[in-house]
Amino acid sequence: MSFNIEKIVRDNVKGLKPYSSARDEYVSDGSQMVFLDANENPFENGVNRYPDPQQRSLKSVLAEQKGVRVENLLLGNGSDEVLDLLFRAFCEPKQDNVITLPPTYGMYKVLSGTNAIENREVLLTADFQPDVESILGKADAQSKLLFICSPNNPTGNSFKSAYIIQLLENFKGLVVIDEAYIDFAEHESWATQLQAYPNLVVTQTLSKAYGMAGIRLGICMASSAVIAVLNKIKPPYNVNELTQARGLQRVNDIEKVQWEVSNILSERNKLTTALQQVPFVQLVYPTDANFVLVKVDDANKRYMELLKMGVVVRNRTTQPLCENTLRFTVGTPEENEKLITVLKELSVS
Repeated sequence: MSFNIEKIVRDNVKGLKPYSSARDEYVSDGSQMVFLDANENPFENGVNRYPDPQQRSLKSVLAEQKGVRVENLLLGNGSDEVLDLLFRAFCEPKQDNVITLPPTYGMYKVLSGTNAIENREVLLTADFQPDVESILGKADAQSKLLFICSPNNPTGNSFKSAYIIQLLENFKGLVVIDEAYIDFAEHESWATQLQAYPNLVVTQTLSKAYGMAGIRLGICMASSAVIAVLNKIKPPYNVNELTQARGLQRVNDIEKVQWEVSNILSERNKLTTALQQVPFVQLVYPTDANFVLVKVDDANKRYMELLKMGVVVRNRTTQPLCENTLRFTVGTPEENEKLITVLKELSVS
C-alpha cells in the first residue's frame, strides 16, 4: 500500500537530530579498553557504567524470536513509554487526534490527555469487535494514530483479521496494534505483516507471558522508517542495565516461558469451566488472554464480597459495554482453586 511517513511526522521532529551519547559514539567490540569518555564513576559495581542505549544483545534475541529484523525493533521503559513516544513523534498538540475503541486499555486516553491530543472514541460493537465504518467515518486528515488492542483488555477477545485489514488499508495514519496478550492467543502476531503494511505498528511487552512486569520492558515493532523517527526522540538510556540484563536472561530461557504460558492456558480452561457453574455468573466471555471477563448479577456487590474473602479481582462495571462485569486474572493452580472455592461459598450464602 502507499504510505508516506513524512506526511504524519511532526515538523519539529523531522529536523531533529537525536542526542548522541558516549555509548552511541563508541560501541565496544569486546576488546579490553579504558573508558574515560562518559564521566562515569570508574569503580566497578556492576552498574557504574551507562547501559547500551540500543540494547543490542537483547534486541538480537528478540528479533529472532519475533521474526523481525533488529532495525524493526525499539525497546522502551514499559509499553507505556513506547505509546507515549508515538504520541510525541506523530501528533501535534492541540491540533491532531487519535482514535481509540472503548472498552480498551485506559492508558491511550491518559496519554492523549497528557500530550494535549484529542481522543476520538468509537465504541466496539455488542460482540466486542471494531465498528470499521464508524472508525473510518470518525477519522479525518488530523487523525494520526488508531489504537487497536487485540487481544483486547478488558474483554479478552481478539479482533477479526478482516476488520483489521480494512483499517490498515483505509486509515491514513498509523495503526497501532497492542499485543500485550498475544502469547496467550492461538493466532500469530501482526508483526508478521510489517512488510505488507508500512503504517502498521505492533507493541508487545515482557510483563505478561514473560512474567517480567517488575522490570518494565516494552517492545515496539514497525518499519525501519517509523523506528528511526522514534529513536530520534527516545531518551538515550531509556532501558536501564538491570532491566536489559534480567530481560536477556528471561528471553534466553524461552522454554520456561512457553511452559508457563501452557500452564496458564490449561488453568484458564479449568477456570472458565468452573465460572460457568457459579449461579450468580450470567456470562463468561470468550478470551484469548490470561484473564477472563465475566458478567455477574451485581459486580459491585460481588467485588466487595471477594475482597473480604481475601481475593482481589478487577471490577470493570464502569467501562462502556461492561456493566456488571468482573475481570479474573488466571493465577496459579492454588490461587485459582481458592477463587473457585470462595465463589462457591458466596453462591450458597
